[in-house]
Amino acid sequence: MKIVPFAMERWQSTWEHSVEYNLSESGVRPLRLDELLPEEERQRTLLRSPLAYSQGNGTPELRTRIAALYPGATPDHVLVTNGTSEANLLAAWHLVEPGDEVVLMLPNYMELWGLTQIFGGTVRPLWLREDLRWQFDPDALTAAVTKRTKLIAVCNPNNPTGAVMADAQRKALVDAAEDSGAWLLGDEVYLGAEREGPRTRSLWGTTERAIVTNGLSKAYGLPGLRIGWVVAPPETIATLWSYHDYTTLTPTYLSDRLAQVALEPARREELFGRTRSILQKNVPVVQAWIDAHAGLFSTVPPVAGAIWYLRYHLDVSSSELAWKLLKEKSTLIVPGDHFGMDGYVRIGIGESTDYLLGGLERVDALLRELKAGKVKA
Repeated sequence: MKIVPFAMERWQSTWEHSVEYNLSESGVRPLRLDELLPEEERQRTLLRSPLAYSQGNGTPELRTRIAALYPGATPDHVLVTNGTSEANLLAAWHLVEPGDEVVLMLPNYMELWGLTQIFGGTVRPLWLREDLRWQFDPDALTAAVTKRTKLIAVCNPNNPTGAVMADAQRKALVDAAEDSGAWLLGDEVYLGAEREGPRTRSLWGTTERAIVTNGLSKAYGLPGLRIGWVVAPPETIATLWSYHDYTTLTPTYLSDRLAQVALEPARREELFGRTRSILQKNVPVVQAWIDAHAGLFSTVPPVAGAIWYLRYHLDVSSSELAWKLLKEKSTLIVPGDHFGMDGYVRIGIGESTDYLLGGLERVDALLRELKAGKVKA
């Protein structure tokens, strides 16, 4: 089995801890442990916890909290994983076989793009269109689905565009899955990171073959816990658990217990409120920065997620631009060609405003040098 290189993850994991400004992240500034767990008695209880194996599929307490987020779900509908990435891996590993086709929303976090090919499937892209404010054309979905379609996979809210699927597209998606008999996989890790407006509706319950994945890394600001989950029919969950036996075996003991705290209803709303506050503060800052570069960028502002996807008008590839920024300004962004779209960049906007402004000033410095011809484009 040959691995398809995961360009974006290799780029981020290689450089994110060595740059002065990391604007490649797609989540908000992570919480400290004492912010998640401010109560001294709870801290003492955690400190007395054994560093033991936890229950492989997630403790009943955690699975109960997760199930409560999905109408009609029970703990038997839930498998806890090490991040949403593992959740998506298990679903693809189970469903995609040689000769299968996967209709995949693009641009997207490219994990499923690679996994589909690794497992012998074929990706049939469903492109979001900037002229439709990053919605897909329902006719394009109809054309993409064939008798070989095993899975229709979307990321909603979307990474990297920050778009939330509109009602017409949502109906077309569900209808296509029902009519074709394909599984519908919704990566919903940015649900709860909406800057304004209503919370994104989950795809859970829209069809009997719906699988949703989520986790604590993005909207909750808890990436270091590495807690994700799959919600699916119980028989599917039982099968996925057997695949999980071959990957990470179990979530960590401490992460499982801390995730229970994060998913307490009141605490969950506090965490979502914190995320919304950060985004509402930073979005105007980035918009003003974009406006100050009149004509250089074209963009549709994000609805959700701590990310901003920008089309730029420079005669330089996105990877080359990102490399120059990394090597000359110690600042990390994600080039659009990591999403299959050269001419774009993704900038993370979830850090403190001062940090964000510092990183954007580094981008400005490079842009000034490119304009003056001091750096070869």
